[in-house]
Amino acid sequence: MSVIYIALPLALVLGACGLLACIFCIRGGQYDDLESPPLRMLIDDAAKKTPPEGKTDRRG
Repeated sequence: MSVIYIALPLALVLGACGLLACIFCIRGGQYDDLESPPLRMLIDDAAKKTPPEGKTDRRG
């Protein structure tokens, strides 16, 4: 029974910390744009495969 005096406050403190971290992230704008990061990753990969101007492939 004495374990509840430690476990309950610890659970409440951890829950409050999680809630504060979530609020901090939301107010910081981390969840504002959910659509473009996956698309941006695909666009960056496609842009890296094209050779820069003035450079030619010298194989053959």
